[in-house]
Amino acid sequence: MKLKKNSGVKDKIRDICFISVFTAIIAASAQISVPMPAGVPFTLQTFAVLLAGVILGAKRGAAAAFIYIALGAAGVPIFSAFRGGFGVIFGATGGFILSFPIMALCAGVFSGAGRGKLGRRKPFLTAFGFVLGTAANYTCGLLMFCAITSSGFGDAAAVCVAPFILPDIIKMVLAGGIGESVKKILLKSKILT
Repeated sequence: MKLKKNSGVKDKIRDICFISVFTAIIAASAQISVPMPAGVPFTLQTFAVLLAGVILGAKRGAAAAFIYIALGAAGVPIFSAFRGGFGVIFGATGGFILSFPIMALCAGVFSGAGRGKLGRRKPFLTAFGFVLGTAANYTCGLLMFCAITSSGFGDAAAVCVAPFILPDIIKMVLAGGIGESVKKILLKSKILT
């Protein structure tokens, strides 16, 4: 009985550590930023969010994304260009940030990732999860951008989505390949359960 109880505590501590590490990875990836003309920067955040979903699974990946948002909303300067606060979340690009937990959830669910198992689903399901999560990211981002800037949906899509489609496809391919490889290593070494 004691062994099971200690094992559960170890699992929770391990979860907290992995969620914290991926929260930090998402925050660091936000600083790899290229400004774009419309004010929506190109960052590696979405890559890190998809990676969190693949490696940690749906729940833990979404938790890492949610904690990232909560820390940024509290004023910690972890959004792109070292910004933080509610002004960023409720600004023109805030919808993209708010959709991160959905992205991680989709990546985790459709990649077959979960506690102690590798993705056992077909690659097209992983790709579907990535596309679904990215579509949610675009939709939330566009809706917020249109609401804040009073732009038309077509104009907003031209500046907030079109320039990012090809880079996001590359991020999805990399997140799938790197995520599964890292997860295999972590599971074999029994670091991740």
